[in-house]
Amino acid sequence: MRVIQWATGGVGRAAIEAVVKHPELELVGCWVHSAAKDGVDVGTIIGGPELGVAASSDREAVLAMEADAVVYAPLVPDPEEVAAILRSGKNVVTPVGWFYPHQRDRAVVEAAALEAGVSLHGTGLNPGGITELHPLVFSALSSAVTYVRGEEFSDIRTYDAPDVVRHIMMFGGTPEEASGGPMLGLLSGGFKQSVRMCLDVLGFSPDAEIRTSQEVAVATAPIDSPIGTIEPGRVAGQRFCWEAWVGETCVVRVAVNWLMGEEHLDPPWTFGPEGERFEVEVQGDPPAFVTIKGWQPETVEEGLLRNPGIVATAVHCVNSIPYVVAAPPGVQTYLDLPLVAGRAHPDLA
Repeated sequence: MRVIQWATGGVGRAAIEAVVKHPELELVGCWVHSAAKDGVDVGTIIGGPELGVAASSDREAVLAMEADAVVYAPLVPDPEEVAAILRSGKNVVTPVGWFYPHQRDRAVVEAAALEAGVSLHGTGLNPGGITELHPLVFSALSSAVTYVRGEEFSDIRTYDAPDVVRHIMMFGGTPEEASGGPMLGLLSGGFKQSVRMCLDVLGFSPDAEIRTSQEVAVATAPIDSPIGTIEPGRVAGQRFCWEAWVGETCVVRVAVNWLMGEEHLDPPWTFGPEGERFEVEVQGDPPAFVTIKGWQPETVEEGLLRNPGIVATAVHCVNSIPYVVAAPPGVQTYLDLPLVAGRAHPDLA
C-alpha cells in the first residue's frame, strides 16, 4: 500500500520510520510546511539514510500523487484540508482528531470520504488509545462497571517541541496566562471524544455531564528546562482532566499530568513511587488496575532524541493503515475496525 506522510514533526518523523519497516507499506510522498524542506529527501529530514522520496511543500502536487493512504500529523487539524485529501481518493489516518466525532464534526470529512469511497480513522495514544480503547478493552473483563479511567503522568521536559511547550502549553508563563491559553480548548476536542466513546459503549446514562478542569503548579525556585529557566512563580506543572458524571457519581475520567520534573513545585506534585507512567482503571466485578511503562523515556536527554510516547502515537497510526484501507468508506472509529496489530520485525518475518 502506497503511503504519504503529511507533516514531519515528531509524530511525522516516527511515522516515516514505521512505514519503512512495515512489510505491507511503501512511502511514496511527503508534504512539508517548511520551504526549507521542499525537495529534500525524506530520509535526510528524519536524520537517516536517503529513501529516494523527496518532500514537497506544494499541497496540490502531493494531493495529485497516487497513494492509498495519508498519515495526517500536523500540530492542529484542518477539516477542510483533511476533506481535500479524502476527495483526492486517499484514506486518512490521523492522531489529531476524529476519534469519535459528533455529527457536526464529522459532516464535512465524512461527506468527502463517502464521495471518494475512502475512510478516515482517528487513532494515536493519548487521546486515541489510552483514554478510550484501553479502558474499553479491560472493561470486557468486568461486569456492572461503575467507573473507568485513563491517565498519563509525564515529564514534559522530554517533549521536543519547545515552541509548543512555551507558547501553546504556556509552561513558563504566569498561571493566568496558562489558564487563559489555548491548550485546554485544543485538548478538549480530542479528550471529550474519548469520554463520549466510553459513555456510549459502556451504556452509561445519556444525561451524563462532562466536566473539564485545569490546574497548575508553579516553580518555587529556578528550574532548568529545554525551554529555558522556569522562574519562581511561573507555571511548571499542569493537570488537565475531563470527567463524566451521572448525578453525583463520576463514571469516566481521562486526565494528563505534565510536570517539569518533580522538584521545586507548588503544589508539591510528584509522579509518586511508580514514576512516569500511563494508568488504566476499571471499577466493576472484578475491578482492574493497569500500569503501563515504556512509553516514557528513561531520561530527559533520551526523550529529546526519541520520545517513546511520540513513537507509539505514530506507530498506532501506521499499523492501522491496512485495516483502514480495507474498511468501508466513511469515518471509521475503533468500534468499526477489527483488531489492529503490529507486524513482526523484518529480521524475524
